[in-house]
Amino acid sequence: MEKMFCLGLALGMVGGALIVANSYKARSLVKKGQQEVMDKMDKLMDDKLKAMNEQQGRKDCECEQQ
Repeated sequence: MEKMFCLGLALGMVGGALIVANSYKARSLVKKGQQEVMDKMDKLMDDKLKAMNEQQGRKDCECEQQ
């Protein structure tokens, strides 16, 4: 059962790659999707770094007050 699933998954990936390779519209949709994902990841990482810096700043302030 798992082998059939993996085979179907692989064939689907190959078929999708062929469709994208031969279709300008599909290729542009994939590029757009990739860019959106990258933008979201950049925003998440920026937010996480900002939160970490703020948290570190608070710890530094607490140490100075004591």
